[in-house]
Amino acid sequence: MLAERRLILITGASGAIGGALALAYAEPGVELMLNGRNRQALEALAGRCLALGAEVTLSPHDLTDTDALLRWLETLRDARLPDLVILAAGINISHQPDGNGEGVDAASRLMTLNLRVPMRIAQELAPRMQARGSGQIVFISSLAAWHGLPATPSYSASKAGIKAYGEALRGWLAPHGVGVTVVMPGYVASAMAHGMPGPKPWLWSAERAARVIRRGVQRNRARISFPFPLAFGTWCLAVLPAGLAQRLVGWFGYGVKP
Repeated sequence: MLAERRLILITGASGAIGGALALAYAEPGVELMLNGRNRQALEALAGRCLALGAEVTLSPHDLTDTDALLRWLETLRDARLPDLVILAAGINISHQPDGNGEGVDAASRLMTLNLRVPMRIAQELAPRMQARGSGQIVFISSLAAWHGLPATPSYSASKAGIKAYGEALRGWLAPHGVGVTVVMPGYVASAMAHGMPGPKPWLWSAERAARVIRRGVQRNRARISFPFPLAFGTWCLAVLPAGLAQRLVGWFGYGVKP
C-alpha cells in the first residue's frame, strides 16, 4: 500500500519567502498546495517544484476577497486536511510622500491580508487538526512586531497581532498534538523589503531564510527569529521604556522626516 503524500499548504507562494519555502519542501512524497496573487510567478514556481519531485496544486485566489476566501476554505474543509499550513501571504505600505500618513483603504487591505486572513484560515483548519490530533500551522510575523516602526505603523500592527494570535493558538493546540510556530524574520531580499524605508542591516536571501524556517518548523519551535543581532536588538526595544525605544528607532534611521 502506497504511503499518503504529505500535504503542505503555502499562502503567499508567489512572494520571496513563500516561494523559497515551496522549493525547500518540494521533494518526492510531498504534495504542495500553493496560493499566490501572481499567477505567472506561481506557475513558474510550480514547474520548479515538479522538477524536484513534488506534486503541485495551484490556488491563485485573492485572499482579500471575502467571498472567494470562504469558497476556498470550503474546498479545504471538504478535501484532505493539510499536514502543514504556512501562512506567508502579506503586503506592506508606508507613509505617503505628502506626509499625511497611510491611506485608509490601503491600511484596511493590509490588515485584512496580514492579520484577518491568516486568522480566518487558522480558525477553519485548527479545530479539524485538533480533532485529528496532528498538524502544524506556521504564521509569518516580523521583527517589526517587537516595536512599531514609525514609517510602517499598519504593517507593524498587523505583525504584532499575528505574533500574539499565533502564540495564543499554540497554547490551545499543543495538548492536542498540533504545533504552531511564529516566524519573525528581519530583512529578507524581496520587493517588499527593498520597498521599506530605512536601512536594511543583515539582509538575508530568501533561500537562507527558508532553510532556517524549515529547520525550526521541523523542531516545532514556538518562535523562529533571525538574524540574531537584529532579533536581539528589536527585542530590546520591546523591553526598554517606550520613550527611549522610540528615540533609538529614530537614531538608527527608522524615523519619519518632517
